[in-house]
Amino acid sequence: MLNAFIVLFAFILSYISILLVIKFSQRYGLYDTIDERKVHSGNVPRLGGLGVIIGFTVTIVLSICIKYYKVPYISNIWFLVGAGILIFWMGVWDDIKPWKAKYKLAVQCTAAIIVLAGNFKFTFISFSPFSSYLKLGWFAYPFTFIWIVGIINAINLIDGIDGLSGSITFLSLLMYTVLFYFYDNKITSFFCLILMCSIAGFLVFNLPFPRAKIFLGDGGSQFLGFTFGVLPLMKTTSSIEAITFPYTFVLLSIPILDTFAAIWRRAREHKPLGTPDKLHIHHKLMLLGFSSRETLVILICIQLFLTILVTVASVLRGIIAFVLLLLAFSTVILFFTFIHYAKERKLQLLQESEDNPENI
Repeated sequence: MLNAFIVLFAFILSYISILLVIKFSQRYGLYDTIDERKVHSGNVPRLGGLGVIIGFTVTIVLSICIKYYKVPYISNIWFLVGAGILIFWMGVWDDIKPWKAKYKLAVQCTAAIIVLAGNFKFTFISFSPFSSYLKLGWFAYPFTFIWIVGIINAINLIDGIDGLSGSITFLSLLMYTVLFYFYDNKITSFFCLILMCSIAGFLVFNLPFPRAKIFLGDGGSQFLGFTFGVLPLMKTTSSIEAITFPYTFVLLSIPILDTFAAIWRRAREHKPLGTPDKLHIHHKLMLLGFSSRETLVILICIQLFLTILVTVASVLRGIIAFVLLLLAFSTVILFFTFIHYAKERKLQLLQESEDNPENI
């Protein structure tokens, strides 16, 4: 009963906080700026992440204070807390007064180094069907560093249409809630559930039905990206660390592959990595004629499919897990490939119609 009350409290507190943030933003004119990557119009506040963090952190502090969960003291946990605070407030500052990409990257790198200083890192990676471990050795440090910075930016870049980033992270947290609970890390599982409910309170205002009243903003997207970057490092046994990386990679394959594609585009066109464009996966779907709502529904359905398969795989493990993960990842690869070539064909037809207007 108390469990249900705590998670409901997280939702309600997040909901109320978002309402207050909307009024605050409207009063002081803190609206989202429109650039080459944005598809919205009009004045929309972008400090939604602040409401999510309030709901999440206050609920966790409350649950600890009432001793609902006895959280063991871990001295190096403060490295994660400090890095998370740094990332969040950098994002909030960027929401109020936009930063240059290189400065944001510098803060992200600093946060990743702080995490490594706390000895949170991948030491090895394993996949159960092969009963073998890949020991990372010294490579654990650059591997973990790239992973954290990469996931922060992947979640941030996918935040391009109403409801998308919040929905993907909400569904992804469902897998982590089950995974940590199944492997007897109930504290982390419960914290994931609290964050899910806090995101749900935000999604009430962010889903485009009829239109979003507030955006997640860099404060929210960067913090959620950081959270997913360090979740695989939160373990009570070595087995947790060994299995979470492949599962997390497949679970977040939509934002990860979208980020890989963005990096490839910038490198191919000799543009800075921070250059915004409208060629992300959601932009391509809209170019093919889907509305922003239809695009959201399509990507949510794919993410739900991934979440179900990865969650089942994380529980079953063995060769069945391998087949499920392969099916999930192959589906995303095929989806991205199909959308890419469909987009290229659409642009080719548009170019031909412009060159030969008499054929229209």
